[in-house]
Amino acid sequence: MAEISINGRDLTIEQVVKVADEPGIRVSISPDAVPAINRAAEAVQQFIREGHIAYGITTGFGAFKDKLIPVEDVEKLQENIILSHAVGVGPLLDDRTVRAMMLIRANTLAKGHSGIRLQTIELLLELLNRNILPIIPSKGSLGASGDLAPLAHMSLPLLGVGQVKVDGQTLDASDALQRAGLEPIRLAAKEGLALTNGTTMMTAVGALLVDAAEKLVESANCAGALSIEAQNGTLRAFMPQIHAARPQKFQVETAAQIRSLLQESQLTRPDNSTNVQDAYSLRCIPQVHGAVHSAIDYARTVVETELNSVTDNPLLFFEDDEIEVISGGNFHGEPLALALDFMAVALADLGNMSERRIAKLIDNHTEHYPSFLAAQGGLNSGFMLLQYTAAALASENKTLAHPSSLDSIPSSGNVEDHVSMGANAANHCAQVLENVMTIVSVELMAAAQAIDFRLLEESTLQQGSGTSVAMRKVREILPFFAEDAFFQPYLLKLVDLVRSGAFCKLV
Repeated sequence: MAEISINGRDLTIEQVVKVADEPGIRVSISPDAVPAINRAAEAVQQFIREGHIAYGITTGFGAFKDKLIPVEDVEKLQENIILSHAVGVGPLLDDRTVRAMMLIRANTLAKGHSGIRLQTIELLLELLNRNILPIIPSKGSLGASGDLAPLAHMSLPLLGVGQVKVDGQTLDASDALQRAGLEPIRLAAKEGLALTNGTTMMTAVGALLVDAAEKLVESANCAGALSIEAQNGTLRAFMPQIHAARPQKFQVETAAQIRSLLQESQLTRPDNSTNVQDAYSLRCIPQVHGAVHSAIDYARTVVETELNSVTDNPLLFFEDDEIEVISGGNFHGEPLALALDFMAVALADLGNMSERRIAKLIDNHTEHYPSFLAAQGGLNSGFMLLQYTAAALASENKTLAHPSSLDSIPSSGNVEDHVSMGANAANHCAQVLENVMTIVSVELMAAAQAIDFRLLEESTLQQGSGTSVAMRKVREILPFFAEDAFFQPYLLKLVDLVRSGAFCKLV
């Protein structure tokens, strides 16, 4: 069985995706992380024994930060935060996101600044390893003090409370633990706060989105290259010297990828054509897709940093024999909120450009194929409504991409007076990405249909070394349509193929 060992220092997006996708992978705490975990847990107990005052350990939470808690109630305080904060609503997070959350939370707690016991982290990982997944609603987080409501729902099963999903069935957590031979835990001081206070939901969603977005932008490059062939476009706009003169990293890489996809293609215009320029949606693919990729890369940097960051409050630090418990604001999700908002805007524009290429493919501005890609137009509507679908999704994205990080509603008696709304940013970005996957899939369908119309008249012409592979992948899912058909099932299968990353690195 594959295994990943975590220590709070070097978890990667690729590992998060692997654990999210493969329930058979076992996650464990690295032995070198254990001393720091134990030291912080013991420090919490020492603070209590010595009568110190520390937020969330011997005081209440939020606006109750000045309320001292009797020593005999400090453990009840931790249970109460889990129970009272589990008030999320809305659609449930999918299994992949829940698994990613459990992994990321355990990893940040393993850094040894949170004051949680090793046995509590190990129970969380035991649930993950047995694929006993908490039921977590997707809405209710303000993104500062972290993702409180989602993390409270994640933590409920540790107490034997709430519901979990096991093998597709929803069970009471107490029953699931009993069946698995596990005992619920009684939280020690600081543990409820350590479990709930942090940016884990938005980081989990962000990690999965970055991975999916990187695949999507490559799929969009393939779709754009196919559209160039369908439109008999020119490759002059992709020549290396143009992009070397403006050395934006991902612009240069995108132009190189388009050239590779179209290498040896006979479905593009020769350099001596009098038609020297194409429309922006073809000519400016490197500039636009490259900028989108740059935004995704920025989000990757932020998310990878967050994966190995301590994001709860207060934090424990050790200098020689001295222990400091310091209140701060690492739970604030602004870095992620801004990065995910940026990525949502970028992906929405990727969809905008793809939709414009779809419109060009179905409009009757070329002799190479019929209007709406329909043989016997009139009797057949062809791909008319597929463009409608793409346009509807592109329009919806413009609303979803409004920056969530621009909003803040004060909470907790105005103590938490500026929040990130990072969870909203994550949820909206996820919806944008899903919409753009569909838009790009429509473009792949339309470009393939248009190319086949071209090849009906010019059957000796060959596609590029990469576009020919992309074309075969599309045709494994759907045929050339000589007449109208029920298109939606083919579209949905093609969306699944795009989601899988099948159009990545074809050259």
